[in-house]
Amino acid sequence: MKIFDSSLRDGSHAVKQQLFPEQIEAYCDAVDGSGLHTVIVGHGNGLGASSIQMGLSAMDEVDMVRVAHNHLKKTRLGTFVTVGFGTIEDHIKPAMACGTEVFCIATHCTESDTMRRHVQYVSRHGKEVYGVLMNCHLTSINSLVEQAKNIASYGGDGVILMDSAGTFIPDQISRIVEELCNHVDIDIGFHAHNNLSMAVANSYAAISSGASIIDGTVLGFGAGAGNCQLEALIALMEKNGIRTGIDLYRLMDAGKNVISGMMHYDRGIDGTCIISGYAGVVSTFRTKVEYIAKMKNVDPRDVFLALGERKAIAGQDDLILEVANHLAEHGKRYGGNHGKFGKI
Repeated sequence: MKIFDSSLRDGSHAVKQQLFPEQIEAYCDAVDGSGLHTVIVGHGNGLGASSIQMGLSAMDEVDMVRVAHNHLKKTRLGTFVTVGFGTIEDHIKPAMACGTEVFCIATHCTESDTMRRHVQYVSRHGKEVYGVLMNCHLTSINSLVEQAKNIASYGGDGVILMDSAGTFIPDQISRIVEELCNHVDIDIGFHAHNNLSMAVANSYAAISSGASIIDGTVLGFGAGAGNCQLEALIALMEKNGIRTGIDLYRLMDAGKNVISGMMHYDRGIDGTCIISGYAGVVSTFRTKVEYIAKMKNVDPRDVFLALGERKAIAGQDDLILEVANHLAEHGKRYGGNHGKFGKI
């Protein structure tokens, strides 16, 4: 079992991409040699994503990788690249030069062909490379199998399914993972989000169904409702006889001594997190949805549900204003006493 720790990648969403060298140093020192397979470092949306739209990083993204490498002596250093943001020349090559050993190459769940060059390049250079299929709730199991086969043919070491909106339940994950394990001869992994409080349960279901990679974070530190809390999952695995080789106390201490000081907000799952998971819309839209909803005097929950009808994905921020305008003009309501909740 390979446990990927994305606290210094997905966690950067939670602090508006404001991760600083001393935080990266402290966290890497805290978890190095704890038994984690890889610590993933970088902008929340991957190398090359720093921008006004996606959030400006507090420091150069390749420098983030370089700082982490200097403080990881026993645990592998990994990074994340979203196709369309990160490039081979400007990001993958410099990250390799900084000592990165593991690359997660991400794209929308039906567009694995767009990662072919990235995966092939990393594979040829002898580094571990995994294809990440984002928003995997937006396509069929058969389609995911075909995407995974593509990734395997490019030389990928595995495929990681990303529940970007935190909308799955365990039975769904079990069926998907079982099907992929039956048809693809590479590692199958899962990255959960916790919008419906199912991240640990879904991750455990993935493991029970054959997944050999779990990508999560300490304290669930991540976008929106957060991710699968690694300490809770590892404790659950050990309790049920699945030996991880991970020093659970080390992760707990890293959460208490480093991550907790970075979390300047309540980690509870509020209504907005729940509704984004219900609608199947990434919770990174939250700030803009709340701002535009207030400006247009509409309910942000209705905006999320309308975005769910449109099958909106990260990057389609223009849809937020469009659906808010439509709601304001037509007075459409989904919840409470105004309509049948859940008709999306």
